[in-house]
Amino acid sequence: MLHDFHPGIKELVLVPSSGGVFEVSLGDELLFSKRQEGRFPEPEEILRVLETRGVKKVPPKQE
Repeated sequence: MLHDFHPGIKELVLVPSSGGVFEVSLGDELLFSKRQEGRFPEPEEILRVLETRGVKKVPPKQE
């Protein structure tokens, strides 16, 4: 994720928890909740949601 969106993502925080909680938020907005959905998200699913919220992908570097 950081590879695709850096420097669009200024901070990525992992917050340990218990009870099978897995949530993805952007600022104060909850983008995905395993508890609500009953499953883990697909990686592409989170990338699409970030793009719809205006987080831009960084084009790959040309070598």
